[in-house]
Amino acid sequence: MPIVANTALPSFERFQKEGGDVLTPGQAHSQKSRELHIGLMNNMPDAALEPTERQFLRLIGGSNRVEQLFVYPFSPAEITRGDWAREHIARHYFEFEALKTTGLDALVVSGANPISVTLPEESFWTPLCSVLDWASVQVTSTLCACLATHAALLYFHGIERQPLPAKRWGVFSHRVSQDHPLVRSINSSFDVPHSRWNEIAPAQMTKAGLRVLVESDVAGVHLATSADGFRFVFFQGHPEYDHNSLLKEYKREVNRYVAGEIDDYPPYPDHYFSGKDRRLLDAYAEVVKSQRTRQATLAAGEFPENDLRVDNTWRDAGRMVFNNWLGAVCQVTDHDRGKPFKKGVNPKYPLAQIF
Repeated sequence: MPIVANTALPSFERFQKEGGDVLTPGQAHSQKSRELHIGLMNNMPDAALEPTERQFLRLIGGSNRVEQLFVYPFSPAEITRGDWAREHIARHYFEFEALKTTGLDALVVSGANPISVTLPEESFWTPLCSVLDWASVQVTSTLCACLATHAALLYFHGIERQPLPAKRWGVFSHRVSQDHPLVRSINSSFDVPHSRWNEIAPAQMTKAGLRVLVESDVAGVHLATSADGFRFVFFQGHPEYDHNSLLKEYKREVNRYVAGEIDDYPPYPDHYFSGKDRRLLDAYAEVVKSQRTRQATLAAGEFPENDLRVDNTWRDAGRMVFNNWLGAVCQVTDHDRGKPFKKGVNPKYPLAQIF
């Protein structure tokens, strides 16, 4: 599906340079097709603001090419931002109140960087709950990513996430656990990255009536839906991650060790680095540990990032899920953006006609 560059958001241009299909508003309005209008609630901190835009643009833009896609990023004003991020949001993002007036066909809610002990203490909690309340009535389908999934399940179902004994970090094999339009034409087994300290277990989800569609014996649930099968879609994994996202997280933790912010040298993300990469990183770790007295962040070029060859083994599956999701939205949403479903669709079981 082509994405319409409806603002001067720099990520549109970068996505186009990567080979993404991007139209100007003039090109879009000259074509006779039913476009989709998709909100992107970006709750990530400043450093991850633009990468998160691009990661979800890739998944959305990698969907089928039948419809045009308008994407509307917005972010809660309650999140503390630096000068650059505030200017970026002011120039390129939309106001949620305005989007409520015009309507959305679909909504993606990103994860966030937790800084408080409980989710209701986070600065994004109140505006997020307001968005979820509105979306539950007015949006055809809302997709929640990682921490947004934990927040939504706490808010709607009272499900408390459970702390893990160690960070669930790496790339894990998953299996499709039941048939559903979201996982049609997808491999029955595929990889998904995870990066989190907490989880909501399969039993917690099924007890609340949710449908678990994709899970791992090791990493737990990746993909689930609300009881109706579609109004809310929940990710615990990160199919939007770039091939080097986990690498950058690992490098950040190594730099924290060097700076004395953490006491233990970070473990490797599971099932991510090859044997050759681990040997390079092992040698590097020995040097770093022997020079622990250094307080400054590592000099540029010392970390062997450019010598590592990490793979992306999850993007195709992630694109297919997004393709199926947006395809289903197309089939059941009303032509009027202010109405979530066309005539004849039962909101309590929106996919009844196609599943």
